Amino acid sequence: MRIGIIGCGVVGAAIAFDLSQTHQVIVWDAQSQHQWQATGAALGVLMAAITPKLKGKHLKLRLESLQLYETLIPELEAITVLSLPYNRQGILRLCFDGDELNRWHKTQQVRAQQGFHLEILEREQLLHTYSHLSTAHLWESKESVVGAVYSPQDRQIDPVALSTALITAAQKKGAEFYFNTPITGFKPSSENDPQFLTHACSSTESYPVDWIILAAGLGSMPLTTTLKQTVPIYPVLGQALHLRRQTPLLEPMPVVNGDQVHIVPINASEVWVGATVEFPTEVGEAVEADPNQLTNLHQRAIALDASLANANILKTWSGLRPRPHERPAPIIERLPDYRNVVVASGHYRNGVLLAPITAQKVRQLLSN
Repeated sequence: MRIGIIGCGVVGAAIAFDLSQTHQVIVWDAQSQHQWQATGAALGVLMAAITPKLKGKHLKLRLESLQLYETLIPELEAITVLSLPYNRQGILRLCFDGDELNRWHKTQQVRAQQGFHLEILEREQLLHTYSHLSTAHLWESKESVVGAVYSPQDRQIDPVALSTALITAAQKKGAEFYFNTPITGFKPSSENDPQFLTHACSSTESYPVDWIILAAGLGSMPLTTTLKQTVPIYPVLGQALHLRRQTPLLEPMPVVNGDQVHIVPINASEVWVGATVEFPTEVGEAVEADPNQLTNLHQRAIALDASLANANILKTWSGLRPRPHERPAPIIERLPDYRNVVVASGHYRNGVLLAPITAQKVRQLLSN
C-alpha cells in the first residue's frame, strides 16, 4: 500500500518509520527539515509510571508507549549507527506535603501490579543521594521538600535527535520525504465516491495514495477543514530555558520534577528547564509568549535546585503545542465520512512520549 503522511514532527516521523517496514511511505511537511515546530520546543520527558493516575485509557497509552521505547531506541541506533541521547536515569518527583507523599504508596502498589517500580523517598533518603536538592522548596509558599517519588523506568530523550533518527531509519526502509512541500488539497476516486481519496496534492504535484495520515499538529485542523470535517485543534504556548551550571553536578542525573517544573539534565553542567503552559485569551486566537511566566519558571527552578541560581542562561525558546478542543488528547482515529483518512494529532504535551504507541494505533486502524 502507498501511505501518505502529512506532517513530520516526532509523531509523523514515528508513524513513517513504523509503516515503512511493510508499506510504501511518502511524507510531506510544509516546513524545512530543520524547523521542528512543537517537536523542537519539547523537552522529551517520558513521564508515564510516575503520573498519579491509577487507571484510564490515557494512562494505558503512556505506559505502553514507554515500554515501546526500550526496544525502539536500540533498533534506531542499530539502523542509523547513531548514539541517541536517551536518559535512563529515571524521573524524580519532589513532594512538599506529607499527605501527598503518603498518597503515592497506593500508586506504588498499583504500578507494581502493572510491572513498574516506584521508590518512595523520605527527606533523609532523598538528600543522601541528591544533596544539591537540600534547600528545595516551593517558590511561592516556601514549603520545604519532605521527600520524593523516584521512577527508575521513566525516561527522557532529545526530541530532535529522536525525530532525525526516525526519519533516517524510515529512509533506509525506502520512505520518501518532501520538506517545504505543503499539501493543499486532495482528489477523490470520483464524484460518485468522495469518501475515498486517491491523491494528495501540492501546488505542483499530485501524489497517488491508498491512505492519508494527518499528523501535522496544528496544521491538521486546516487539512480537516479542507475535507469538510473540521477537527478543532488549537495552540497552547510553552516557554523553556537552557542553563549551564557554574559547577558540574557529580550526583545522579534523573529528570527532576516539582512545582510544575521539569529540570532536564543534558550533561553534568547543562539543563533544560520547562515549560510554561500559556493559553490564548479566547479559543482560536494567537497566543503571545509572556516574559513574566518565563521569569516565574526560572525562579521556581532555582527554588528546587539552588545550584541553578548562578547558572548562565544559554538560550530561551518557545513553541506551540497542538491541543484538541473540548476533547481528550491525543486524537488517533479515522476521519468521519472518509474510508482512508486517519487523524493522528493533537498530542498536546505528550507528543514525544506517545509517538511510538501512536504509530502502532495507526497501523491497527489501517488493517481494520
